[in-house]
Amino acid sequence: MDSREFYFADRTGATEKKIELIPPVVIPKEAIDAEIDRLASLPLPANGRRLSRVVNPLTGVGDGLAPGIEVSISVLKPGERSAPIRHNSSLVNFCLRGGGQNKADGKTIRFSQHDVWTTPPWVIYEHANDTNELQVRLTYSNAPLLEKMRVHIVDENPVIESTKTKKFKDEHAGAQSPFGTFPISDDGAQLMPYEKLISPDVVKHNPLHFPWNRVQQELNKLAALGKSYHGRRLYLLYNPSTGHTNGTTSNFFAAITIRPKNIVDRPHRHVGAAVNYYFAGKGFSIVEGQRYPWKAGDLMFSAPGWAVHNHASLDEDVYEITIQDSPLNIWMGSLLWQESLDQPIESLGANEGFSTNRAA
Repeated sequence: MDSREFYFADRTGATEKKIELIPPVVIPKEAIDAEIDRLASLPLPANGRRLSRVVNPLTGVGDGLAPGIEVSISVLKPGERSAPIRHNSSLVNFCLRGGGQNKADGKTIRFSQHDVWTTPPWVIYEHANDTNELQVRLTYSNAPLLEKMRVHIVDENPVIESTKTKKFKDEHAGAQSPFGTFPISDDGAQLMPYEKLISPDVVKHNPLHFPWNRVQQELNKLAALGKSYHGRRLYLLYNPSTGHTNGTTSNFFAAITIRPKNIVDRPHRHVGAAVNYYFAGKGFSIVEGQRYPWKAGDLMFSAPGWAVHNHASLDEDVYEITIQDSPLNIWMGSLLWQESLDQPIESLGANEGFSTNRAA
């Protein structure tokens, strides 16, 4: 066998190196606006997708802003529409400007500025701009992780299944396999046959819509929490299908935060990486001891996984959307979290987590 195909890496008695954190990145509003203008100046391509990825070259394969998080900017002019597409990555969408509609998995979502909606993996979807304004979207995807695994599958010309085909599949989806799963020990170990392996229980993920006007009403109530509050004033845009992983998709949670003026968070850290888009106010973040200022319209890879960080608002209230790959890490059992540096590290989802002082 050709020795170039593999090699043995002897780690006998070795100790692990300290992880090397990549630094945060702030993409200023001015650069984002210039890219939006550039995209809008282009003729509509055949597939209808004027799209630009925001790439951090330190994240490796996958053109991500964070190692497992792709962020892209999409632009549609009034009257334009994108061609149908599907892929095995999932999406969280955020409307920067204008509005329009998203069709996914047979569902139509009408969206406007600052709305959030999700696109589950392997469903056919498209976007349309039926307004008189430019439509600009930020889209967050787990494609970089799949690219690193070399399994990001994209179907550029999906065929919508006929009603007859769908009915055939639905009739058999709930059939009970006669080859059951059974225990082989008293500690819970079981054996599962191949027939069940290739037909796991279905947990349906539907496209979900989180309208900004509804979210903002609830979010503004959190502004009343005083400066002594130890938590973060946010709501997770929750998808019940993600269960105990507290996700918006299986990979990401999307949270929208209100940060009243002159509020400084306590430093904390977590394995999940975070990307923030600030759409009102200004402030700064301290990440691994370095200060990074930001303002409304800036996009920031704000928290590399396991970096100690905290955020602060200045003399005006801040609104931000945060995308974080914590649900994926909970599924993997890898979501270490330290809510305050004087508290122990916990594995969230596997052990009891933290509490705030909100009741007080």
